[in-house]
Amino acid sequence: MTKSKTEKPGAGAPPMEAADLAIARRGQKVQSAETGMIVLKSLGQLGGGATISALAAHVGEHPAKVHRYLSSLISAGFVEQDLARGRYMLGSEAILLGLAAQRQSGALRLAADATAELVEKLSVSCFVAVMSDHGPVIVHWDEPAQAIVINARVGSIVPVLWSATGLAFAAFQKSDLIDTLINRELASATEEQRRQFPDRRAVDAMLEGYRAQRCTWVRNWLLQGVSAVAAPIFDAAGHVPAVVVGIGVSDSFDVRPEGPNAKTLRDSAARISQRLGYVVPESA
Repeated sequence: MTKSKTEKPGAGAPPMEAADLAIARRGQKVQSAETGMIVLKSLGQLGGGATISALAAHVGEHPAKVHRYLSSLISAGFVEQDLARGRYMLGSEAILLGLAAQRQSGALRLAADATAELVEKLSVSCFVAVMSDHGPVIVHWDEPAQAIVINARVGSIVPVLWSATGLAFAAFQKSDLIDTLINRELASATEEQRRQFPDRRAVDAMLEGYRAQRCTWVRNWLLQGVSAVAAPIFDAAGHVPAVVVGIGVSDSFDVRPEGPNAKTLRDSAARISQRLGYVVPESA
């Protein structure tokens, strides 16, 4: 009897039909995608960065298998490899995906809606920032027709101590993460920056002054010729989910806490906070 051309010699079972083979391959792809997502989620659960051994232990798979999935995630831009420290970190595509999800939250929707009005009132660029594991990150940006040109965009991470944005989070939101970021920035500060904040006590004193004014401001700190004012947005629990910021040319942008720019930003942030259910404490 002549063997069928589709049957392998010695095979004990009939050949798989083309439709069944396609279904099996789709199942393998789905399973691979699910495993890849588990690896990516685990990396996020480990703080956004981990060695392959730590990641494999967290996932419960052999390091060689995890490495294969990491290679695919690196190719897609969801993971980056820090060769110097032997760590894998969340990549730009993962960050952008997280930002897209964050924009759907109530605080960010309200803040993003408010920046267009702020740009019209102040005639300067305005943006919204949230706190990430790596520092404050810009998630929304609006600008006037004659905007200043700076090297910042949606997705940019700014320092805590050297930006009005970061100082707003530090002044109005206590957390271990912010303390860690402040200490790290102090340790790597330049001589000029150390003159501004020689030690942690100087930082705490400055933050207390900002709290009294309900906003933060810097002039020529992060960028020469550029100044900014930032105001915190509070949610019902008193946390700071976002900060709204106005940024302009130092020669014409008034950063005084009693000035019109600071007042406009504070009022806008207060309205958003009220809509989120925030009630100003009686002692404030």
